[in-house]
Amino acid sequence: MRHVYEGKTKSVYELEDGNYLLKLKDDVTGENGQIDPGANSIMGEVEGMGKASLLMSRYYFEMLNKAGIRTHYIDANIDENTMTVKPAQPFGEGLEIICRFKAYGSFLRRYGKYAKKEQPLNSLVEITLKDDDRGDPLIVDEALEQLELLTMEECALVKEMTRKIAGIVKDDLATRGLELYDIKFEFGRVDGQITLIDDISGGNMRVFKDGHQVDPLDLSRLVVGQ
Repeated sequence: MRHVYEGKTKSVYELEDGNYLLKLKDDVTGENGQIDPGANSIMGEVEGMGKASLLMSRYYFEMLNKAGIRTHYIDANIDENTMTVKPAQPFGEGLEIICRFKAYGSFLRRYGKYAKKEQPLNSLVEITLKDDDRGDPLIVDEALEQLELLTMEECALVKEMTRKIAGIVKDDLATRGLELYDIKFEFGRVDGQITLIDDISGGNMRVFKDGHQVDPLDLSRLVVGQ
């Protein structure tokens, strides 16, 4: 097993069979003491966060696989906080795809002159570059094409998949009285096909219950019972 990458919330290893092992950490992103899935800095460690993220990822990846949606997920080892995944080729150095159902966070900071806090958004999809030095800037479809990161057809497919996956997660959360405000995904190419990668956890979404944002650890307990 070879260590190939150290991210904010996970370590990545290449396995001898060509697959990859993701080890989820207890680190969380955020600012001013508030966990924020859109933040670029590590706020600190939250004990049990790695396990909570893995439990939710396993739950949703297995749900999506059964629904016929392409993901890189193979299996998970809860005791070791690891997830085995297929090798994937990112788009450039990585893109983040956000699906928004309510105006909040960075969307409100950018468009606060026109948007009202928590106003409904109709599955609005935004794409940003993974670039901490530049604050993960937004990028439009034509720029993605001209920079040869995605074709226009691939942009459309990524957005279609994002809305479908976000809708599945949103509907599942709603059965528990939870409301999904926004969620962040990553995609890559697996065997040449656009595929959902990374993880699906409380650290990548904003979920509210009775008007209050749900902590990622509490969210894991509400969704998977642990």
